[in-house]
Amino acid sequence: MDGTVLIADDDRTIRTVLTQALTRAGCRVHATGSLAQLSKWVEEGRGDLVITDVMMPDGNGIDRIPAIREARPDLPVIVISAQNTIVTAIRATEAEAFEYLPKPFDLPDLMTKANQALSRRPRKSDPVPDTIPAARPAADPAMPLIGHAPAMQALFRMVARVLNADLPVLIAGEPGVGKTTIARSFHDLSDRRDNGIAILTSADASEEAITRAADKARGGTIIIENPAGFDPAAQARLIGLIESLESGPDRAMAPRIVATTGPDPQADVAAGRLRSDLYYRLAGVTVTVPPLRARVDDILPLANHLLARAATQGLPDRTLGDDAASLLRAHAFPGNVRELENMMRRLALTASGAAITAPEMREALSQGGGTRAAPIAAMPMPVAQPAPDSAMTAPYQLGGGNGPLSDSVEAHLQRYFDLHGDSLPPPGLYDRILREIERPLLQVALDATGGNQLRCADLLGINRNTLRKKLTELNIEVTRRRKLM
Repeated sequence: MDGTVLIADDDRTIRTVLTQALTRAGCRVHATGSLAQLSKWVEEGRGDLVITDVMMPDGNGIDRIPAIREARPDLPVIVISAQNTIVTAIRATEAEAFEYLPKPFDLPDLMTKANQALSRRPRKSDPVPDTIPAARPAADPAMPLIGHAPAMQALFRMVARVLNADLPVLIAGEPGVGKTTIARSFHDLSDRRDNGIAILTSADASEEAITRAADKARGGTIIIENPAGFDPAAQARLIGLIESLESGPDRAMAPRIVATTGPDPQADVAAGRLRSDLYYRLAGVTVTVPPLRARVDDILPLANHLLARAATQGLPDRTLGDDAASLLRAHAFPGNVRELENMMRRLALTASGAAITAPEMREALSQGGGTRAAPIAAMPMPVAQPAPDSAMTAPYQLGGGNGPLSDSVEAHLQRYFDLHGDSLPPPGLYDRILREIERPLLQVALDATGGNQLRCADLLGINRNTLRKKLTELNIEVTRRRKLM
């Protein structure tokens, strides 16, 4: 590796580590904790590569990139930041940074990117951009898009790359991961943000609703929530909408289509829930949002962010005690970020002191579901087949005449205990098992009644208000299951 690297970071340890690593690799290094000093070096013509932090004592590293590009168009910039949000990734991409890496970064990865930047320095004949991208204001989405985990950083980079592309976007993921927030970011952070936005759901997918959405979102964005939940006639109307936007006389102001879906839209196509021709029209770019259990290291930063935001909204200012944080990090979060958000707001209200304690966290978790150590849901559960009406008063039998459902449950639980060997499962098993059974029961009942809560409550033999409360507690999305009857 050959060249001179300029480093700007207010963390002395990071400056030292990078200086040592780059020097050993054969580079000459100038390091500073000041953006003003970095700018002076750039103006003096020093350096073949800049590595800069974002939040510095005398400014913002991304905001400084336009001035660097104006003074030295051929000088690549690598951005490193602890601000692991989608806005940071988008702003770094729009400022045409060579690369963006979240802190704590992987040193070998950064060295590889530095080598690529030094090896691919633009030729003198490369064109200089006519305009410098303006800094984009930060956003405060309803569900925070924060994540250091590789899966989230890959997601942020993908969103940044296609943010202003004229392609439809399909956002896939489990309930509660923030699909609608990602969808809105394609509008709120894009060049379309000054135009309208409209949301279509299966609850209102009439011809009139689709026409209103197209008019409202002219030049902006139409978000279609869970198209697999639309009835066949509504899906046909969506296809007609897309075709009219693509071929109409006002194509220049046609809204962009962004759709949200479950974790496996191709399975919806295979099962006949989603028309294949609609799927292929929506999936110009497919973005998959990972579940919270796939990015464990993001749980505590998210929790702290949510507590801080709750405090700005008038709730008591709380922090996580160390033991409470450990318990939280081990939770499985079947409801993903939405479950975490509800839990943090509840704890902000109910905690007895400034720091949330382990008993308080344990109580909150007992209301929210399983643990990561040995999640019950990870084990295959035999699927019960529907019984004929005449058999409803008899003990529920599994398909194939394998005995009562209770026998299968007992065997399943025994395997769960056996997984722990000589140890017992984590505390709170009773409530955890009830939750594991209650969630699929409510989901199946909702599906069977087309999302009609009154019919579902009658089917289950519970009060409608009780059903609504349980749906909220378990973070079950009713809209995505609703079917037009």
